[in-house]
Amino acid sequence: MTKIDDVARLAGVSTATVSRALRGLPTVSAATRHRVLAAAEQLQYAVSPSASRLAGGRTATVAVIVPRITRWFFATVVEAVEETLHESGYDLLLYNLGGRERTRQRVLRTANLHKRVDAVMLVATPLRRAELAALTVLDLPGVTISSGSGVPGWPCVRIDDVAAARTATRHLLDLGHRRIAHISGDPDDELAFTTHLDRRRGYREALRSAGIEPDPSLDVESQFSIDGGEQATAELLARGEPPTAIFAACDEMAMGAISALRDAGLRVPQDVSVIGIDDHDLSGVLGLSTIAQPATEQGRLAARILLDPLGGRDLPPLGGQIVPRPRGTGPAEPSAAPVILPTRLVVRDSTAPPRAD
Repeated sequence: MTKIDDVARLAGVSTATVSRALRGLPTVSAATRHRVLAAAEQLQYAVSPSASRLAGGRTATVAVIVPRITRWFFATVVEAVEETLHESGYDLLLYNLGGRERTRQRVLRTANLHKRVDAVMLVATPLRRAELAALTVLDLPGVTISSGSGVPGWPCVRIDDVAAARTATRHLLDLGHRRIAHISGDPDDELAFTTHLDRRRGYREALRSAGIEPDPSLDVESQFSIDGGEQATAELLARGEPPTAIFAACDEMAMGAISALRDAGLRVPQDVSVIGIDDHDLSGVLGLSTIAQPATEQGRLAARILLDPLGGRDLPPLGGQIVPRPRGTGPAEPSAAPVILPTRLVVRDSTAPPRAD
């Protein structure tokens, strides 16, 4: 196996010069660089990418922290992030918290990320005080996705969850529904979501704007999952008169709601209309009305924002919305409000006017 010493002897330079030349540093003359490259090619010497990165003080790796990778939104975002990072020669180091407190402490409250990554991305992961302090000490570029995971000084890519919930609820109101239920996230969820708070706020705002005071008996909390939607809807039905429509805080909960309604002998949408938020891959197959959010675009844009100060190659312009600082000069400062991507109403077969009776 050819070693760097062999290249140095053939080129007539030191091993340090070979290293600098192969890394493209400007401290090597053009003639010397040409000689080193010719020697390396003759000897078929290949530079180890990991060694080259470490020698330059970089890992070419970005840490991406998600609450639970099995959920549609997180998996979609991570896939988009990985593709964007790969295009610029960066790797992704995934941390799936999965509701495990020990994992959370190991990742967010220790030096676990120190010298392992060049930047950090938080996806819908609100930080506790000790976790925020630990990340601040690392002094790495960072970006967040989702309104519930803001970090002071870090750019944020998200949708307007309040507006999305208002749109969903207004769709049901426009159809003529007045007894509209809401199933949403559990405030005691170990994942520490806060997105559901904004979506509940939008739901209530839409009702009040229509002259309807929100009924606490029509607001049920559960997990952001299909099972959670089934449980919440079963509880709704057990409370007495069923609603004529349900706004679910995510599509997976909406799917669970449809299942529970059918198990109870109720038809969707003839007896109860259902709408969610996401535009999950299965929403079209199930005919679910929803508020589509651009999950893939959020992942791509967040990755591009991170890559800009890291020197990612061939990146499209960011349009001047975010101006990150180079590593070592402190956290990136947003030049304006967070980057908020648009949502849109997608009407399918799960929503219809209420029955005349």
